[in-house]
Amino acid sequence: MKSAPLDYHDRQEPAPYQVWGDGIEPGALQQMQNAARLPVAIRGALMPDAHQGYGLPIGGVLATRNAVIPYAVGVDIACRMKLSVFDIPAEKLQPMHESLKRALQRETVFGVGREHEKPLKHDVLDEDWGVTKLTQHLFEKARRQLGTSGSGNHFVEFGITTLDRPDMGLAAGEYLSVLSHSGSRGAGASIADHYSRLAMSLHPELPKELKFLAWLDLDSTEGQEYWSAMTLMGQYASANHALIHQRIAKAIGAEVIAGVENHHNYAWKEVHDDEPMIVHRKGATPAGAGVLGIIPGSMAAPGFVVRGLGNAASLNSASHGAGRAMSRTAAKNTFRWAQYKQTFADLGITLLSAGIDEAPGAYKDIHAVMAQQQDLVEVVARFDPKIVRMADAGEKPED
Repeated sequence: MKSAPLDYHDRQEPAPYQVWGDGIEPGALQQMQNAARLPVAIRGALMPDAHQGYGLPIGGVLATRNAVIPYAVGVDIACRMKLSVFDIPAEKLQPMHESLKRALQRETVFGVGREHEKPLKHDVLDEDWGVTKLTQHLFEKARRQLGTSGSGNHFVEFGITTLDRPDMGLAAGEYLSVLSHSGSRGAGASIADHYSRLAMSLHPELPKELKFLAWLDLDSTEGQEYWSAMTLMGQYASANHALIHQRIAKAIGAEVIAGVENHHNYAWKEVHDDEPMIVHRKGATPAGAGVLGIIPGSMAAPGFVVRGLGNAASLNSASHGAGRAMSRTAAKNTFRWAQYKQTFADLGITLLSAGIDEAPGAYKDIHAVMAQQQDLVEVVARFDPKIVRMADAGEKPED
């Protein structure tokens, strides 16, 4: 174990970073300023959907030198998106509406600690879960929760994917699709908690405002352990989505003809300006040149399949969604589902379950967010949600 320095001294100049978007809340801007003070920081970026989180703001991107910051990866390690496009034209949605609802209700499981009655199988369970003592201990929990979704802003929804021109291996047109958002469940949360606490214990010199930005040196045993656990959680989160999509496709008798997926709470080893870096994207979508990704809106707003433009100033990143416009508490005090009844009817949206803190008004305007990052991504396709399932009201958010 490498000992931490006894005293903390601010660097002479903060690491450079660029901000996309207008009206970002002061707390998120302050957190980005704090991250730029870290001695391991190289440079960063703040996405237009940014809002305050723990340590690095959600929507924050930070490149570091040979160090990983657990709270800059996020509490829900490897939270990600997955879109599957089916061989079913959009006009079949209404005739199939009841069977699609049943498929979401029967094939998806949401909520803190929730599991399938009979555990599912996937090759991810054959990976080496003994890479750390903690992952070994968490194996049984992960096995039981495999193929399930979390709470908070996690969802599985049917919708219509529209392409105005051929792309993704598809002809222009409208297709029935399923879109999901969730991460590494209870196992990932336990890993995040353990290594965040460990990083903070190794850096007692950090001032209060930087405490949640404590890092693990990748040359240390602790840093290598976290990196191995994070990588495993990336595989696990991917498996969760894969099983959800496989079960839904089977339930509705569909074939998947195209798909896109990406993490947005993760750290990558990348090279920028000929220098190796650890790039943390906490609520940010990888957007390297030509790379496909998914940026969702809200349950009443479209999401977009995008292709990255490889903007070096953003460390090849883009937003991970519309971003919250208000806290969960404020949303609960502000909104009631009755006020959205007509909106959902006009848009042809069926909401199966969700907490009022996920109401559409709790989110920023996705169209404004997309307009603020035209130099980061180009839009390939649009996804309009039609049948939405999230965790039941009252669930503690995991995001």
